[in-house]
Amino acid sequence: MRIKKLLLVLVLLFMAQSCFAVDIQELNIEFFNRFNDENLNCYIQDALNNNHDLKKAGYVVEQYRQQTKYSLGKELPSFSVSTNYLGIKVPELDTFQLKDNAFILPFMASYEADLLLKNRDKTKSVKKSWEAAKFNEKTIYLALLTDVATVYTNILQYDDLIERQTKIVKNQEEILNRSIKKYERGVISLTELNNAKKSVEAGKSSLEKLQKERETAMMQLAVLTGNSSSNIADMKVGNLESFEYSGVIPDEISSDVIFSRPDVKMAEANLEKAKIDVRVAKKEFFPRFNIVGVWAFNTIAPGTFFSWESSLAAILAGATQDIFKGGMKVANLKIQKAKYEELFENYNQTNLEAVKEVNTSLCIIKHDKQIENNTKSELNYETQNFQNAQKKLRQGVISEPEYLAEENKFINTQTNYAQAKTQRIVNYFTLYKAVGGQL
Repeated sequence: MRIKKLLLVLVLLFMAQSCFAVDIQELNIEFFNRFNDENLNCYIQDALNNNHDLKKAGYVVEQYRQQTKYSLGKELPSFSVSTNYLGIKVPELDTFQLKDNAFILPFMASYEADLLLKNRDKTKSVKKSWEAAKFNEKTIYLALLTDVATVYTNILQYDDLIERQTKIVKNQEEILNRSIKKYERGVISLTELNNAKKSVEAGKSSLEKLQKERETAMMQLAVLTGNSSSNIADMKVGNLESFEYSGVIPDEISSDVIFSRPDVKMAEANLEKAKIDVRVAKKEFFPRFNIVGVWAFNTIAPGTFFSWESSLAAILAGATQDIFKGGMKVANLKIQKAKYEELFENYNQTNLEAVKEVNTSLCIIKHDKQIENNTKSELNYETQNFQNAQKKLRQGVISEPEYLAEENKFINTQTNYAQAKTQRIVNYFTLYKAVGGQL
C-alpha cells in the first residue's frame, strides 16, 4: 500500500513538472483563491494547463537550456575516429617496402586550451540568455493570469448590467404603451410619444451592446484558457454580487518586491550577458592555444594492424593568431560595447517603469475605492428615493409611468455601483501583475 502511494506521488510530481516550466508557487495562485469563486479557479488552472502562449514560451526556454549545454560541450576536448582507404604509388627501395593499397584508422583528439577563459565566458553568456528567457516566461504567465481574471470579472459585470438593462427596457416599453394610450386620447403630444419611442430604442441598443461585449469577452476567455470559442455556451460563471476579495490590499509595496519583478530580472540578466560579451570581444585579440593529437594505425607499413610498428603518433601544440582581422575585432568590440550601453539604458528604464506601474496601481486603487464608496452612498440615497416612490404609488400620489421612471433611476444607480466595484477589483489584478505576483 505504501509503495502504491509513493508511486502515485512520484507520478503527480512528474506530471506537475511536465505541465509547468515555471514554479507555480512563484505565481502566487492563492491570490485568485481569495475571491472565493470556483469558476475563476477552474479557468486559472485551465489557462495554466492549456494556453498555447505558455507552451510556446516553455519551448523557448528549452531552446536556451539546450544552447547552454551545447556551448558547454564546445569547452571540452573533441575525440574522433575514422576509417580510410589509401591507394598510392611509391618507389621501390631495397631496404624499405610499402604496400600500394592500405587501410588507415586514425584516432584524433583536439582541445583548445582555455587559458584566458574565453570559451567559459561564452558559456556564461548563453546561460544568461537562458536566465532571461525564464524570467520572460514568468512575465508571460503573470500577464496571462491577469488577463484571465480581468476578462472573467468583466463577464460578471456584463451579466449584472444585462439583467438590469433588461429591466430598464421592460419599464421603458411599459411607459411607451401608456404613452400610446395617452396620445390616442389626446393627453400628450406627438413629440412626447416619439421621445418615449426613442427611449425604448436607445435602451434596446444599450442592451445589444452589452450582450455583444459579453459574448466577445466569453470568446476571449475561451481562447485564454485554451478552449474553442464555439463552446462558450457550456462555460459557467458566478455572479458579481458575491464576487469579492477576502484578503487585504497593502497601501504600500516594498522596493525589494518591485525590483524582483521578472521583467526587471530579465533586463538585469540581459545586461550581465552584454557585459560578458564585451569581455569575450576583448579576449578575441589574443591568440588561440590549440592542442591536437593523432594516433593512426595502418596496413601500409610492416607489422600487424594494431602494433606499434604499424602506427603513427603525433602531437601538435601551439598558438594561432589571426592576421588582417584587427579591424573586424575592433568593430566587434565596439558593437558589444554599444549593445551594453543600450541594455544599460533599457535596465534603468525598466526600473523606472516598474516603480511607476506599482505606484500608479496603488494610486488608482486608492481613488477607485473612494469612487466606489461615493457611488455606494448615492445608491443608498437612491434606494430611499425609490422606496419613497413605492409608497407614493400605493397611496396614489404618483402615476405608474412616474414610478417606472424612478425605478429606472434606481437601476441606473445600481449599474454605476456595479461598474465601480468591477473597476476596483480589476485594479487588484493590475497590481498583482505590477508586483510580479507577490501580493
